[in-house]
Amino acid sequence: MSTQQSDIPAGAGDAFGTAQPDVLPNGPGAAAILAAGIGSLALGIFAFAGDASPAILRAFNFWSATGPLSGVTSTAVFVWLVAWYWLARSWAGRSVSLVLVNVAAFAMLIAGLLLTFPPFMDLLQGK
Repeated sequence: MSTQQSDIPAGAGDAFGTAQPDVLPNGPGAAAILAAGIGSLALGIFAFAGDASPAILRAFNFWSATGPLSGVTSTAVFVWLVAWYWLARSWAGRSVSLVLVNVAAFAMLIAGLLLTFPPFMDLLQGK
């Protein structure tokens, strides 16, 4: 039986005493990915809502030189930044399932893209 001491700090090994590599938490990266999906979906929802309702369209007119597009994109960017900040703070030291985050973000990206596609918006509005 060997009595050699190891250079592995206490608590760094598993139950069998073998060294485990340090694992960085992936929460902040996952937060950025999911926030991008949320921002994309917000852009689609705001574009759809503006197209469906003249009152919402007028509310999104932040700068008349560009029309309602200025409000739609500015509000979507605001939602993206708030989502990113909140998720990054919530998941700061955690590791989350990147598969679930990527699938959710991709689904939101596709939904947001479809909601900005005029034939799809017209289909949803019954035009």
